Amino acid sequence: MTPRQKELARHALGLPNEAGVSYCNQYYITSDDRDFPEWQALLLEGFAKHRIYVGFTSVRSAFYLTRQGALLALEPGERLNPKDFSPTEGIYS
Repeated sequence: MTPRQKELARHALGLPNEAGVSYCNQYYITSDDRDFPEWQALLLEGFAKHRIYVGFTSVRSAFYLTRQGALLALEPGERLNPKDFSPTEGIYS
């Protein structure tokens, strides 16, 4: 994960914050945004998942971090909110 990708991933997780715990896991973006290639790279590495939303005036992509990607984005002392990341994610899927 590049430094820019980590920065984007941390933003998607709502980090940093005073609690040191992620509170979300989403990043909405359009395909013409300068950071779209960074998210595509995270997707190809298996660090993110992707959904497309079609609106009245635009098409947006929503990127979500996998548990593996989210763990890479954490700084020492931070943790993931189990509401957004099940401890068993990936074991059965």
